[in-house]
Amino acid sequence: MVGPQYDFLSNPLGAVRSTFDTAIASGTDPSSFEGRDWGALPLFRRFLFDQSGISQVPLLTPTSIRFLRPHTLVRYRGMIQDMPGNEFYVGAYKDGSVWRTNKFMDVSQYPICSSADTRIWERRLLYCVPVPGLSPWTEVSAEEFGNLSMDWMSDSREKRRRDEESSDAPVSYDEVQDSPNSKRMREGEDSSTSPHSSGAATDIASSATRSGYDIGSNSPPCLVKVYDSPESEMKLNDIFEFVGILTSPELQEDNEDSDLSNGFSEDPLRHFPPNQVPRLHCFIHRKLGIRDFLQNNPTVEPKPDLVKGIREALLRHLTAILGNDDVTSHFMLLHLLSKVHARDNDLAVGKLSLNLTCFKKEAVSVFGKQLTLVLKNLLPFTFCIPLTVEYLNTVSLAPKKNYDTNRLETGVLQLAEGSHLIVDETKLDAGTLNSVGVENCRLLKNLMELQQVEYDFKYYKMDMKTDTQLLILSEGKSNILPADVIVPFHPSSSSCPEAVTAEVLEAWRWYLATVRQLPHSIEQEMQKEVERDLVAARQEDRSLGPQDLSRLLTMGRLMSLSYGETSLSLEHWQMVKELERLRRQRLQ
Repeated sequence: MVGPQYDFLSNPLGAVRSTFDTAIASGTDPSSFEGRDWGALPLFRRFLFDQSGISQVPLLTPTSIRFLRPHTLVRYRGMIQDMPGNEFYVGAYKDGSVWRTNKFMDVSQYPICSSADTRIWERRLLYCVPVPGLSPWTEVSAEEFGNLSMDWMSDSREKRRRDEESSDAPVSYDEVQDSPNSKRMREGEDSSTSPHSSGAATDIASSATRSGYDIGSNSPPCLVKVYDSPESEMKLNDIFEFVGILTSPELQEDNEDSDLSNGFSEDPLRHFPPNQVPRLHCFIHRKLGIRDFLQNNPTVEPKPDLVKGIREALLRHLTAILGNDDVTSHFMLLHLLSKVHARDNDLAVGKLSLNLTCFKKEAVSVFGKQLTLVLKNLLPFTFCIPLTVEYLNTVSLAPKKNYDTNRLETGVLQLAEGSHLIVDETKLDAGTLNSVGVENCRLLKNLMELQQVEYDFKYYKMDMKTDTQLLILSEGKSNILPADVIVPFHPSSSSCPEAVTAEVLEAWRWYLATVRQLPHSIEQEMQKEVERDLVAARQEDRSLGPQDLSRLLTMGRLMSLSYGETSLSLEHWQMVKELERLRRQRLQ
């Protein structure tokens, strides 16, 4: 029985080299392959998507990295935290009369003579990190990883059996690595890698003992090398899933004078040790949204009848968590559905930050902890800031460029789109802010009002747009963070809420992730009704400004979406007006 032509999981470079050889044999000039594919990527897309092979590709995690063999196909999910630049490398070279390629590799398959005919290509470098505030429920379970590991072992054993039976089997990349002539190709240098035997790693156990990574229990960062993609496809703080080749952690530097860039550029990777920052050569990538982190992501149309039942159950749970405060729970639901859906100059349209006041320290220990736990169970990316004078005076909120290391040093406010940030202001006592504290207050205010964070590049500053839901818990109205909505918290009980099943939690997560993405519009007749009400409200209370009127429109939109409706109805608009009346009544 003849096996598959390519082993995409255990030997993906076999497909790369084979398709390159085929393209060269057809008479194509290797220079024409700079910045484009020669036929390898369609094969991987067919395997991953048409043949559902993506489910067999292991995810790079703190657990799996101890078992994964170098030069196999893996997936990595993370946020683009930094863009170190581009890397020049020997993409193609002539070995005697035969053209070879180093694409998707850190080491050369064969030695490259100084007189060899070579083609210098370029690839993009992305430094990716686990998504800040990633909730545990989004991660691959131990059971799922175990299944993938067993599948991988079975596939590897079958592959070895086929290789032993066929004398014509292609040489694996692990065997190439064993050659003392293997050469590492990086920007500005050729450097040798020490020979090591990976053929002995036939089981997961033996792979674990020699993984070579010094990462610990934390989720690893990853240096992703991207090929043939427009730079506009990816930007800072985007979340992506990358599928590609995991390279060896045992790469070593070489001091040989073989600078391919002739000394005009520095090594952009010198501050990313390969045994601490895994390298992944990317074949295929896709941008991820909140729904992609749902464990069970049903392709169900969010029809109003279905959505209404889920909404009612979630609202009951939020009300119980918040001490049977029905008004606060309604505002909390609208807050959790908010997102920036448009921008008008500096105005971020669609945001609905929420400040829950009357939160004393005793209330935080009960309701604050319960609410934080619930949000972590509902939302994929949540983060909490305990606001104190000491925290403000010492923390780095904004990312800063370090030109000594040529790295963007992250800050607390470098968050992915769709993140939820809880600011606990109940711990804020009287004190004096230093210059750092004053600057941090300004950064938090800009995030709240403008939905943007100022990045410090030393010689200049750049405003980076974001989309972060902000919830402030405070005893009185926050003077640091002027929220869109201020709601006095009035609990009437402190009983523990009922336990929630995993199935119900999954339904609530699907609801929050799905309905906030629905389109929305206001019919012409309804728009006239809304305008009349807003004019009347302005005449009744002259303190209402444009931002208040914009907030009411946002609340109307969110109220409709909460029911799965894509157009504002009179019924939902009346609900918004009543909710606003109850809120203002509490403020008196």
